[in-house]
Amino acid sequence: MAKVAIIVGNPLHDSYCEALGKAYQRGAESGGHQAEVFLLGRMNFDAILREGYRREQPLEPDLAKARAAFAACDHVVIIFPLWCGDMPALLKGFFERILQADLLAVQKSGGKASWKMFKGKSARIVMTMGMPGWFYRWYFGAHALKLLKRNILQFIGIKPVRSTVYGMIEAVSDDTRKQWLREVEAMGHNAL
Repeated sequence: MAKVAIIVGNPLHDSYCEALGKAYQRGAESGGHQAEVFLLGRMNFDAILREGYRREQPLEPDLAKARAAFAACDHVVIIFPLWCGDMPALLKGFFERILQADLLAVQKSGGKASWKMFKGKSARIVMTMGMPGWFYRWYFGAHALKLLKRNILQFIGIKPVRSTVYGMIEAVSDDTRKQWLREVEAMGHNAL
């Protein structure tokens, strides 16, 4: 049994990303895994890292709970829409806030602590977007996906990091959207 933290980084309530997060949770629980969903748009926290990396900014209760689940999980799932070529600012701020204390500790260690503080975890990224997924990967180089995978998750020791991209989200049929929900639920069943 795996512990799974599901982070939905779409600020909008009742979004398709939220439906994907709940589908993953259903699948994980049906597979005997423990899964918790964090809907960032419904959480109460300041997404701005006010002190940068000079001083630790205390976590609000919602962030403290999410950070504890992130630290305790075996597998993390991050679901978000592509907005203006990147992840929504709320999701980026979430990572900056929950990782700040760990990154400050490494900096203050004088090189003695490892940046890979979350080694042993795996991740799944699920992105939605208005353009075709193949075009995003080919023409735009999947920059937001690479940023999250390499510059955040792998940097702190999380690997493997798998990804799923669902494009043309507003143009596809309801049947296609339902099929994607079933695919994500199946991923959750196997905690992949």
